[in-house]
Amino acid sequence: MSSYVGVLVSDQELQSQFTQVELRTLKSKFLSAKTELGRVTVGGLPSLLKKLKVFDELFDEDEIKAMLRETYEDMNEEIDFESFLRAHLNLQTRAVSKTGGSKGSSFLKATTTTFHHAINESERASYVSHINNYLKDDKFLKQFLPIDPSTNALFDLVKDGVLLCKLINVAVPGTIDERAINTKQHLNPWERNENHTLCLNSAKAIGCTVVNIGTQDLIEGRPHLLLGLISQIIKIQLLADVNLKKTPQLMELVEDSQEVEELMSLSPEKVLLKWMNFHLKKAGYTKQVTNFSSDLKDGEAYAHLLNTLAPEHSGPSALSAKDPTERANMILEQAEKLDCQRYLTSKDIVEGSANLNLAFVAEIFQHRNGLTDKVDSDKMSFAEMMTDDAETSREERCFRMWINSLGISTHVNNVFEDVRNGWVLLEVLDKVSPSSVNWKQATKPPIKMPFRKVENCNQVIEIGRNLNFSLVNVAGNDIVQGNKKLIIAYLWQLMRFNMLQLLKNLRSHSQGKHQGKEITDTDILKWANNKVKSAGRTSGMESFKDKSLSSGTFFLELLSAVEPRVVNWSLVTKGETDEDKKSNATYIISIARKLGCSIFLLPEDIVEVNSKMILTLTASIMYWSLQQPEDQHPRASDVDDDVANLEIDASENKSSPEGKMKNEEAAS
Repeated sequence: MSSYVGVLVSDQELQSQFTQVELRTLKSKFLSAKTELGRVTVGGLPSLLKKLKVFDELFDEDEIKAMLRETYEDMNEEIDFESFLRAHLNLQTRAVSKTGGSKGSSFLKATTTTFHHAINESERASYVSHINNYLKDDKFLKQFLPIDPSTNALFDLVKDGVLLCKLINVAVPGTIDERAINTKQHLNPWERNENHTLCLNSAKAIGCTVVNIGTQDLIEGRPHLLLGLISQIIKIQLLADVNLKKTPQLMELVEDSQEVEELMSLSPEKVLLKWMNFHLKKAGYTKQVTNFSSDLKDGEAYAHLLNTLAPEHSGPSALSAKDPTERANMILEQAEKLDCQRYLTSKDIVEGSANLNLAFVAEIFQHRNGLTDKVDSDKMSFAEMMTDDAETSREERCFRMWINSLGISTHVNNVFEDVRNGWVLLEVLDKVSPSSVNWKQATKPPIKMPFRKVENCNQVIEIGRNLNFSLVNVAGNDIVQGNKKLIIAYLWQLMRFNMLQLLKNLRSHSQGKHQGKEITDTDILKWANNKVKSAGRTSGMESFKDKSLSSGTFFLELLSAVEPRVVNWSLVTKGETDEDKKSNATYIISIARKLGCSIFLLPEDIVEVNSKMILTLTASIMYWSLQQPEDQHPRASDVDDDVANLEIDASENKSSPEGKMKNEEAAS
């Protein structure tokens, strides 16, 4: 909420190579080393750079030292922060070369990195066309549309944050309550920052990876980061139906129950490839399409696919064409007859643009998937058995989005399938409890030997017990077998542990006398009630299961108490009908994200008072509130210091109902 300037570097070209998140991280590591050693020298850089995860597995210290000797003669020469950044950039370039990296974009990648900053003009034009098409009737944005793709108008327009918020709602309708978006003609820096904060937290909540992007990067309108984020949002929209829940006809692609499980664990991109190959095989096309780039360059796969799916619009002409560009033009004309939006040109097909080919194939799938409803009854009944109830589905989604937001190297597509080898859980444990994992005893996928999966999961259970999770009669094999109830119970305790650690660390920095004291669920409950009471409000909650919370009134009053200006009370309902409760719940989630809370629950979780999700919401608001300097809230200056007033009951230990849960309670 503060008007944060960011880390500034005198060399603007050098600064442009890093995001603000990266600059803050690198500055912190540099200053820590300088504080510890008194100064940072060339000779000290290898160990400092080696500690960075991005280089750890690629270089040893001798290789880094040899690289530095090309630039520096004296290894004792003192290094300033900008020299450190240049060394980092040099090593980063070599890392790309060493791994065979290319200047792709983040459309097919889970993360946005600084390895590739080239702007692909075809992609920009395609994304601009998508925005012009889907947002042309928006009441606020239509005054700025259509955007001219040949100019930088897109990057100027996103600086207020409105367009990105609206685009997220196109991708996943209802994600952002539009009442929370600041849409004045001229926004002040505070309001602009709120929009970008809302955008980033909402993007995380729908599955975008924004680990290396901060609000300052969006305010500056940095092209490569914005295109990376926009491409992820559009990808989520285009691939929304490429799963068994939305398109059960995909069951036609599999032969038996084992293949159904495999299909459920595939990413939407891989499901799309499987779908494409299914139809190509029926068409007699002998080649296997394994990617959205080189395998599609000659256009033959597209020609066979469209001949099979839409014979009324196709014919032998595209197949008989000798020139790839000529064939590509025919393919685009045929797809246009299916009302498919043109995400690419014939040149993009011939050059193998992976991102735009993916978008094009997804468009074809949406308009003509060629699958039948007459699926074998045994396979369909198995698929229905695999389908979760509404609450389990919401919790799976919540944990999936949370895990992906942590920035681990593995992207999770289906929690229940992807955690079964133990590796993902070990990665998450390493994030929330550093140094807890013994990587020498872990096996990285792909894992062929089943006992290796059990070993990974046994370590997951062992670490959980060390963190005082309640894991009575639970073994690693329960995770390997995909026991959904126990997986949810474990993940809930892991998420809860992470929240409580964040709060504990925050208090430890603020209040020396309370260092080492655990924060419990009861402390969070007391804090929330005291906060609302101190603001002169009368509502309260008896527990995180309190049914009165379904109206939304308490959380609106809590949000108003931590930041008086954030709730527009004229937009709030009494929360008496189901519709009004849903309206309040949607508003609560959006304004919490607008403040800066990273939350993954849905409005239904508030309306139905899902106690686990209610706790995460309350803890997230508390975490945000305790981070705010006192001078940020002059209107709340009469409120005592929250950190100092946190009453910790030493008698509450891990065996209490708040501190320790039974497996059944954790999963219920």
